[in-house]
Amino acid sequence: MTQDIFGTKLMSEEEAVSKFIKNGDQLALGGFTVNRNPMLIIREIIKQGIRDLHVVCHSHGQGLDLLIGAGCVSYLEIAYGGMGRFAPTCIRFRKAVCEGLIKIDDYSNYQMSLRFLGGAMGLPFMVTKSGLETDLVKIDGFSKEDRGKGKIATKKLEITRNPFGKENDKVVLLPSLNPDVSIIHAQYVGEDGTVRIKGLTFADLEQANSASRVIVTCEEILSRSEIRKDPDQNSLPPFLIDAVVKAPMAAHPTACHYFYDYDPAHLRMYANMASDDGTFERYLKEWVYDIPDQAAYLEKVGLTQLARIKADPFLGYAPGLDRK
Repeated sequence: MTQDIFGTKLMSEEEAVSKFIKNGDQLALGGFTVNRNPMLIIREIIKQGIRDLHVVCHSHGQGLDLLIGAGCVSYLEIAYGGMGRFAPTCIRFRKAVCEGLIKIDDYSNYQMSLRFLGGAMGLPFMVTKSGLETDLVKIDGFSKEDRGKGKIATKKLEITRNPFGKENDKVVLLPSLNPDVSIIHAQYVGEDGTVRIKGLTFADLEQANSASRVIVTCEEILSRSEIRKDPDQNSLPPFLIDAVVKAPMAAHPTACHYFYDYDPAHLRMYANMASDDGTFERYLKEWVYDIPDQAAYLEKVGLTQLARIKADPFLGYAPGLDRK
């Protein structure tokens, strides 16, 4: 075992959150809707009472909804928030927006991807034609007073003339993103801190490369010799990673390709409880505040349900799973 990850980077979720995430941070969430949400870290953020977060993400689901519902988020920049058929629009997210509990600005999926890519490349902005003639470029979700606060860009975007094109050839300039912290869940991390994500990576790699600090939860830790096999399968180098938390099923109730599918029973239960303030508070108590660690969380989920969502090692998902 190398001193690098096991001496300084391997830690518990409590240590990772308390050391690297603070009130008011701009936080990027890895994963996509019901896939690879970094749920363990999100629950720990809630338990530690971290507030006033400025969340930025491509498209998200259960993790985003839980953070917003627990009152941890003040600002949000996002393309989409939903939990598939269980909540086409995230429930606490919708409520917070409608009641003015959070301030939000929206971009397209492609625009958010470009913004993270720009941050990863060290560029102040990215250029695109995406969004021209849509309300995305016409409506600013943040007020003039909010513009320029913290890491909020002074403008949502800028439409300008293509200097290499004709007079009426317009392009959109998008402000790049450099989050304070990016949190992602991966299948594997090597002893040296190398991260390997199997399946779709969504915007996780751009988010990690653009962030000042990166926290990774993982299903398994591989030996140095194992992680060096098939190096083309590796996703992020060790020097980008600040904290590694080994926690099997840390993305539950969302899916982790090749390890487990999303949990339809839990997502359905959550959707029912999230629709009412009182039952949502009960969900937070039963599934967040009263759970001391990941082992206790999985015990509460139950061995029977964990077996139902176990992924086929070749297909990567659970065939025959009742998804109703």
